[in-house]
Amino acid sequence: MNATGATHERVRVWDFPTRIVHWAIVILFGICWWTGETEHMHWHRIAGYGVLGAILFRLGWGLCGGETARFRSFVRGPAATFQYVRKLLGHDRADPPSPIGHNPLGALSILAMLGLLLTQTVLGLFAVDVDGVASGPFARWVSFATGRRFAHWHAANFHLLLALIGMHLTAIAFYRFARSENLLPAMIHGFKWRTPSAGGPYFAPWWRAALLAAGIATCLALLLNIRW
Repeated sequence: MNATGATHERVRVWDFPTRIVHWAIVILFGICWWTGETEHMHWHRIAGYGVLGAILFRLGWGLCGGETARFRSFVRGPAATFQYVRKLLGHDRADPPSPIGHNPLGALSILAMLGLLLTQTVLGLFAVDVDGVASGPFARWVSFATGRRFAHWHAANFHLLLALIGMHLTAIAFYRFARSENLLPAMIHGFKWRTPSAGGPYFAPWWRAALLAAGIATCLALLLNIRW
């Protein structure tokens, strides 16, 4: 029961693949950042491969995963997003907008984050280091000048990612303190408190996630000729 006296029940919202990929990206991005700053380029590349694999999995899971993971369940058009923002910034706290999964603004954040991370990893594959030693695995396919251009874009895109991460953290704080909705724990244990009438989403079987992960890992290993 919440503060207003309405009865709530604990409903599973996020499946394990969605949560593990979310935190894997957080950890691997941090490793990429640290190894890039400290010039541990071997581990930087390995962490970058991990980010690429996680992003590809999330894109695939967004098509064949459970209800709350699928893009079609939470990506909305401009009109629906604008209506959500109006309700979100309104003064009627008795009926706050609370989709069971991602809200329309969260959907935009996810699409932007996935797009920038995918761009970051692809740029890194073709980037050429200034001395030509610590270059991406596909750098040999482009000229030195083109590879250096990819490296500059790789650095510039990183700052866009930092800005988006800052906005993401600000949004989490806003929901926590302005809307009394703590989004972080649900992405850890997978559950939210919902009204009983809301029900719960459906989830995809585990074997589907396992096949998707195995397929992506195999393709990346063959394509990148990874040396651990």
